[in-house]
Amino acid sequence: MTNVNSLLLMDDGLAIGLIAGIAVVVGIICFLVGKIVTDRIRTAKFKSTEKEIAKMKEEAEQECKAIKKEAILEAKEQDLKLRNEFERETKEKRIEFQKMEQRLAQKDDVLNKRDANLLKKNEELEQQKRELDRKSQSIAAKQEKIDKEYESVIAKLEEISGLTKEEAKKQLSESILDEARRDVAIQVRNLEQEAKDEADKKAKDIISLAIQKCCTDHASEITVSVVPLPNDDMKARIIGREGRNIRALENATGIELVIDDTPEVVILSGFDPVRREVARIALEKLIADGRIHPARIEETVEKVRKELDTQIKETGEAAMFEVGLFGIHPELIKLLGRLKYRTSYGQNVLQHSIEVAHLAGLMAAELGVDVNLAKRGGLLHDIGKSVDHEVEGTHVTIGVDLAKKYKENKNVINCIQAHHGDVEPKCIEAVLVQAADAISGARPGARRETSANYIKRLEQLESISTSFKGVEKAYAIQAGREVRVMVKPEQIDDNQALFLAKDIAKKIESELEYPGQIKVNVIREWRCVEYAK
Repeated sequence: MTNVNSLLLMDDGLAIGLIAGIAVVVGIICFLVGKIVTDRIRTAKFKSTEKEIAKMKEEAEQECKAIKKEAILEAKEQDLKLRNEFERETKEKRIEFQKMEQRLAQKDDVLNKRDANLLKKNEELEQQKRELDRKSQSIAAKQEKIDKEYESVIAKLEEISGLTKEEAKKQLSESILDEARRDVAIQVRNLEQEAKDEADKKAKDIISLAIQKCCTDHASEITVSVVPLPNDDMKARIIGREGRNIRALENATGIELVIDDTPEVVILSGFDPVRREVARIALEKLIADGRIHPARIEETVEKVRKELDTQIKETGEAAMFEVGLFGIHPELIKLLGRLKYRTSYGQNVLQHSIEVAHLAGLMAAELGVDVNLAKRGGLLHDIGKSVDHEVEGTHVTIGVDLAKKYKENKNVINCIQAHHGDVEPKCIEAVLVQAADAISGARPGARRETSANYIKRLEQLESISTSFKGVEKAYAIQAGREVRVMVKPEQIDDNQALFLAKDIAKKIESELEYPGQIKVNVIREWRCVEYAK
């Protein structure tokens, strides 16, 4: 059994080996056959490709020939085009050159003609020059002859007149100078008169219009205040035991109380109007309350003082709004309100300042200048009077310092400085404030003067006028608004009278203080008297 299986196994192995050998041989044969077939196919394809390449080469050569032919044709066309363009440009240039040659030829002809004309003119000028030289020589000879004759005539004149040439010239120049001065004085007088007439007319129109539009009350302020009492028994209560109430009130306010036989009134007297107003209001409150003793007096006075400070500020604001101004420093507004209780020659300074502001603004509007600046300068021009009893210096200096302290405009400061003529006005608004201040202070009823001051000013006015040489008499008339000067006719002629009036006016301006303006009227009268016998 084992052997049989072994034999079977051996047969199977041989069979497998035989099959494998056959498979290998078949594979080799298939490979060889495939290779032969592939080679043949490749050979056939190669031949076909060569034909296609030859065909393509032939087509490419034909196409290259066609492109070459087109390129040659295009090049010929381009060459022909360029040649035609070159010939056209050359022809245009040739025509232009011909025209230029013609113009140059024409210019040469013109220049040749001009040269010929210049040569001709030069010849004429040379001839004229020779003629002028000849005439100059002739004129020089004649001038020499005239000079000799002139010298001989001068010598004869000097011999006849007994004067030398220089002396005669001096006398002639002096006579001409005197005559010229006389003519100039006459012309100046006429021109000044015309200018004054026109200026006076215009100024009067402007001032009268401003005054008509601004109307204020006459002066009524005084240095005392009167407080009415309900009965005379109130006087004893105001005086108090051993006078302690009246002393407390006077010490608290700085105002003197005058209690006399006048029925049912108490008079408050004091220079400071603010303190006088505090005393008046406090006394009225104490009378109304009925409780009058030192402690109550001090309390009431202090309360009234605070209330019055508020009223002063409101008064300043009201004045500012009345004039139509804004932007004034609050401290200046307070100082402005204090002017309500300040008087000058009986005129309320706040009302005066408001009036000046209105007048200056109206005149500024008529003249076409800065109205707000004129109003501001007019309203603040007397601001120094609010503290002039507390600070050293004139109210002008104090006002300028206050305006500078609170950063006012330089033109407003100039209005304050110049309103009394301390400095020259630097702007037209300062001149208007000066004029408005004079108008407000000089109008009838605006201010009060004592008779002594009034008479003294009139005497000074007459004394200044009579201090000049040639003045015979002088009279102050029109309440000091005019001075009439009578001159000696044998010492002052008509022309000198004009200069005398100017000199008197300048001296009055420099030595006197006065409101408004003063007219200097110089009168020269010549009288000839003869008696028939």
